[in-house]
Amino acid sequence: MTINWKSILLVLMDIVIGVYIFMAVTSWNKPAEVAPVCTKVVINIADENENGFLNTQEVKELLKSKKLYPLNRRTADMNTRHIEEQLTRMPFVSTAQCYTTQEGHVHVIVTQRTPIVRVKSVKGEDYYVDDNGGVMPNSQYTSDMIIVTGNVTQDFACRYLAVLAQAVMADDLWRNQIVQINVQEDQSIELVPRVGEHIINIGQLPSSADEETRKERINEFVGKQLHRLELFYKNGLKYAGWNKYDYISLEYVNQIVCRKRE
Repeated sequence: MTINWKSILLVLMDIVIGVYIFMAVTSWNKPAEVAPVCTKVVINIADENENGFLNTQEVKELLKSKKLYPLNRRTADMNTRHIEEQLTRMPFVSTAQCYTTQEGHVHVIVTQRTPIVRVKSVKGEDYYVDDNGGVMPNSQYTSDMIIVTGNVTQDFACRYLAVLAQAVMADDLWRNQIVQINVQEDQSIELVPRVGEHIINIGQLPSSADEETRKERINEFVGKQLHRLELFYKNGLKYAGWNKYDYISLEYVNQIVCRKRE
């Protein structure tokens, strides 16, 4: 008996075509899955207790004002990238992340910028400078931080004083001792301590057009001057008395000049 392979192949092709048509028809007739609707919005400000510039209500109100608040909206219609971009435009926001879950929840995670000094210049300006050298507007923030006064511009505050403040804050002794930085007309730096009724002049900060070089020079200079001051505290004021002098100058190399209190 001769096997008719041609007929067998035709039958197999008919079966394959029939299965394909059946699958296609059933797929076409299958109702589309409905995208989940946002039933919960979780806003998390990572460092809310530490910095205190933002709260969850402010973030919520901003998203509502931009018509981006996702509650009761289909997650498929949301643009999480757009939400993140709007949040990072807020003056106190450092980073923003937004994502959805299969349960229909939308999570918004925000981190705040970290202020290191508050500037109150002789021109009446009042603002913060953050740890990246950026300007932040004045707010109701009341955390204890170094106050900068005197003849200071925003450029000088961001490029020089931010580096100085970070060098001071990096040391446990000076973080607790220095409460104010005053910039004189010649841009020499005065430090006001918490303990002792005297003013400390550390001289002018080194300059450089290159950012990394400038930071290195300022950190080296400040470290050297504060080390000299610490030795003077331990070996001088410890015996002479904390209130004997009203002005201590470290401007000159290899010497400390003090002015006695009248």
